[in-house]
Amino acid sequence: MKRFSALTIALSCLLWITSLSASACTSVIVSGKATTDGRPLLFKNRDTGTLENRMLVVHGQRFRYVGLVNTNDTLAEHVWGGHNEAGFAIINTAAYNLNGDEGDTEGDGILIRKALSLCATVEDFETLLDTIAKPRQVNSNFGVLDAHGCCAYYETGHYKYVKFDVNDPTVAPDGYLMRTNFGTTGNHLLDQGVERYCAITDYMTAAAGEGKIDATRLLTGIPRYSTHGLTKMKMEDFMPATESDVRMFPISDYITRYSTASTILVQGVLPHEKPENTVSWVIIGSPMTAVAVPALLLPSEKLPKMLGDDGTGRAQLNTLSLTLKERIFSLQRGNTKAYIDLSKLMNRAQTGTVQRLRPVEQEVVKKGVESIEKFRKKGDFKAIETYYKWVDDYLAAQYRQLFGL
Repeated sequence: MKRFSALTIALSCLLWITSLSASACTSVIVSGKATTDGRPLLFKNRDTGTLENRMLVVHGQRFRYVGLVNTNDTLAEHVWGGHNEAGFAIINTAAYNLNGDEGDTEGDGILIRKALSLCATVEDFETLLDTIAKPRQVNSNFGVLDAHGCCAYYETGHYKYVKFDVNDPTVAPDGYLMRTNFGTTGNHLLDQGVERYCAITDYMTAAAGEGKIDATRLLTGIPRYSTHGLTKMKMEDFMPATESDVRMFPISDYITRYSTASTILVQGVLPHEKPENTVSWVIIGSPMTAVAVPALLLPSEKLPKMLGDDGTGRAQLNTLSLTLKERIFSLQRGNTKAYIDLSKLMNRAQTGTVQRLRPVEQEVVKKGVESIEKFRKKGDFKAIETYYKWVDDYLAAQYRQLFGL
């Protein structure tokens, strides 16, 4: 297996411009060898045509799991990331070059659901790929990790797959790998998402160079990365003075754009830790208008109402996020998905949505990390439930106070 050289990436960034896809995500896997605390990470910034999604707990065939689903998928037939009680976790990005020019497929979310239901280890996932009926009806880069520290990408098409072991220094010399919407083993004339691959390459290179690859940095930083991977245009360079100074800005090919529905980062466990310490941190909604909240698989199966069903079948944070998002994507005519009103996102007066929400998210993450650390030391599930109640109340109050929602 060959990894992309710096020259190949550079040429890709200069020569390939891709269009917005209905299912076009950005992801990275980090080995525990490369993180500041030794825990492996799976990250996915999810792009889709279905913008309403939520987290839920499911009793699978073999394991319970917490997973990310579309709100309208009431039977949870398609799952788009999460972890199970064995400490196995999985995400994906569509890879449009693995099955020729076929494009998207219908089976990616179904395979993720099966894997969370059945797999305890990365080896189990490989067995699932080997035994599932062919054609598999998938066209994805599947990222997986387990409670034993194993983590890998599987570039998977209808009839074959190729494994990329993130713990193998000959495959991942820096301890991490990234994927957007092409497989490195596919037909590169069909590649998509190359501009985002360039952007996340830049981001991870900087993080690794500073020795700061940790869950919080990736979770809060990658979805708000404001530099275009191809043109290197920085949104901050175009910030207007105030929120009333309307300035339309092209957003389509940034890591987060109109189609971004959520973000999930799964933090695995250390070798001596129990699988129940696995955490899925989730931004339910646009990272421009929502914040990160952790979800653990508890015996009570409770989740924050901000992430799960708030009684209406929807996640409250998703609803709040979409309402705010309408203020940013304010065009009523033309290509409304391609441009934002930058003044509502960020401005020099520091009143944009990402600027107002930054201290809110910092407080949520800080208290979340503290609660999870106490849980890891004492196994106190009630402490996590108490945190869930606090985060629901706190976020409801903050969105009301800051935005009148």
